[in-house]
Amino acid sequence: NLWNPTMAMAATAAATGQVPPVDSQFIMGGVESMGKHLFETGWAKAVPGLEASMIGLRPYFAVDNSYVKRKMTKVLFPFLYRDWARVEIMEPNPDGSSKYAPPQEDENAPDLYIPSMGLLTYVLLCALCYGNAGKFDPEVLPDVTSKCVVTQILEVIAIRIGFYLMEAPVSILDLLCYTGYKYLGLSVNMLSGLTVGHFLGYGHRSYYFTYLWTATAVSYFILKVMANCIPRRTSAVGPKRQFMVLGFAGSQFATCWFVSQTAFLK
Repeated sequence: NLWNPTMAMAATAAATGQVPPVDSQFIMGGVESMGKHLFETGWAKAVPGLEASMIGLRPYFAVDNSYVKRKMTKVLFPFLYRDWARVEIMEPNPDGSSKYAPPQEDENAPDLYIPSMGLLTYVLLCALCYGNAGKFDPEVLPDVTSKCVVTQILEVIAIRIGFYLMEAPVSILDLLCYTGYKYLGLSVNMLSGLTVGHFLGYGHRSYYFTYLWTATAVSYFILKVMANCIPRRTSAVGPKRQFMVLGFAGSQFATCWFVSQTAFLK
């Protein structure tokens, strides 16, 4: 409790003008009490809805080094894998839906760590590309970030509409994870373009040569993931499941191309 007898005496003395000499121990005690109070209550509880949001996001960041290595390999080389089914936990959710293992225990589980770090890496590499060409401006960072985020949000909305028409359940956060894995491929593309452009001068060609691989890999990854997420039986009046899966996978080529920043590659 922040309002203790010591704090009350100090407030009374200040109000009556009888301010005692400053005591460092008293100040440190007040600061320590305040810090302990904030630590125990938490900032999340002070903002309505923030604590629930953090609890919901926590499983998507439950990763370790082993998972990150395996998941990055699976995104870039999905043709080498055959198992795409997620691990179910015996205890279901309160609403009766299936409950799945976290990323630490299942490499097929979606996460937000790799997409967020991939986006950050891609934006920084784009800034480096602009800087090498002498065209860097502070506005590059928010411009590239906003273009990527807005494109991904529109992509998630389109996919969510497709799931709605098929009457298939899906989590918005899961879609954010799956559509965010493209930033890993985009980072590899930009790194390839910058490296080859610096040493050989063929950065633009190298970027798109790598793009053919990463876009194909991400598209195949989405193909397998969506085929596993969408139930075999969907709405009889909705779009065909096979066409929607192919459409979701093919959209990765378009979005990866649209957010590419190759104007200043050598």
